[in-house]
Amino acid sequence: MTDVIVVAGALIADAKLLVAQRNRPPELAGLWELPGGKVAPGESDEQALARELQEELGVEVTVGKKLGEDVPLSDTVTLRAYRVSTNDAPHAHDHHAVRWVGTDELDELPWVPADRAWLAELKVALAQ
Repeated sequence: MTDVIVVAGALIADAKLLVAQRNRPPELAGLWELPGGKVAPGESDEQALARELQEELGVEVTVGKKLGEDVPLSDTVTLRAYRVSTNDAPHAHDHHAVRWVGTDELDELPWVPADRAWLAELKVALAQ
């Protein structure tokens, strides 16, 4: 069986991070995450993240450096985050909502559990 990579994008603008509120599955609905999705066969992480953010947020992005460490979701699924930038205004196409949050809100946000692994790196990125 092939390992699955799931990519997530940390979109930061004006010292704020874009977060997306999940609609599904039921156990994650209402929780916040970095938007993204699965890498399809033949895609690079960067291609997959650009495609996913176009589908989910309606934005064209430039994928930058990797953020933090990979997060194992299971024996065969790995979650990976990258910094991304855009000139477009994001909209929730596949999420319940999107919003911009500052450093002071990161710890209080009800995160999807796996994304909490990047909070320290996100705080540093927001401070730059």
